[in-house]
Amino acid sequence: MRMQSDQIVPDRGAPVKPDPGWAPRTAITGETANAPVLPPIRAGPTLGIRKQWGEEDFGVRADPLREVFASKGTAVNAWVSLDSRYLAEVLSYAGFDCVTVDLQHGMFGMQAAIGLLQAVSSGPAVPMARCPSLDPAIIGKLLDAGAYGLICPSIGSAEQAAAFVAACRYPPVGARSFGPARGLLYGGPDYVEHADDTILTWAMVESAAALSSLEEILSVPGLDGVYVGPNDLALSLGERPGQSPVPRPVHSALEQVVTAAHAAGRLAGAFAADGAAARGLADLGYDLVTPGNDVAMLRAAAAQSIGAIRRGRSDTPAEARSAGY
Repeated sequence: MRMQSDQIVPDRGAPVKPDPGWAPRTAITGETANAPVLPPIRAGPTLGIRKQWGEEDFGVRADPLREVFASKGTAVNAWVSLDSRYLAEVLSYAGFDCVTVDLQHGMFGMQAAIGLLQAVSSGPAVPMARCPSLDPAIIGKLLDAGAYGLICPSIGSAEQAAAFVAACRYPPVGARSFGPARGLLYGGPDYVEHADDTILTWAMVESAAALSSLEEILSVPGLDGVYVGPNDLALSLGERPGQSPVPRPVHSALEQVVTAAHAAGRLAGAFAADGAAARGLADLGYDLVTPGNDVAMLRAAAAQSIGAIRRGRSDTPAEARSAGY
């Protein structure tokens, strides 16, 4: 882009020389303008607005999920369980507020997860991840890879929740090791200074023990929210997993969690079987809902398309419907 002054554009090399015969025109009228046209704000497609080019720095990339929650809105989360960077990128551009890369049950390991986070962060959705367990080394690596939120499974006590939060925060607040790598690329040059206030921490409530310790878990400083895994919770409560709608004891637990979370000033998120179930969670007041994972969406779409073609034939597949995890 041409400019009327010898201004250095970061990451673009040498100063841009003015063209004496050139003058900018307004975008609407096409008339010549008196003021120079400034370079665009460096940002993602819809988020992460930073300072204009030519200023000292761009600032940390904001997490728009926090804006959604502050406005009492419900964020819609996609869930990646397939090792496909193309699919992760597609989901990021599909309209979801965030996309979670699942290392607990997803069919990939850490190396693939890094590529999936890169794919998500190429689009407008916020990149998040579910770590496979409460392992500070894995948690730190996912954050270093650019995850802007972490969901940690199997949190059953306040002590476990506190250990999870500590793994996500730099000293003196926590114990996260320095080495942000992609965090700096995605978050910006002052990522380290603002990471503790930007990254979202979600402790999974998915057992009877977690329900019994819910108030203590929610009182842990630095924990942003709790996230319900309905199927492991169903198993823990003596119910069959994968049912839709969920069994009554699980539904009662979902009501208990969102009420307690909001009373404690925390966020509440949950996994759901599909869009209709996720809508029900939003109606209960949940701040973050996941309408199934990528495989469930693919199977449901495939069954719908095949059914539309075969129209009632005996070999028409039943609609795929799973509560996921």
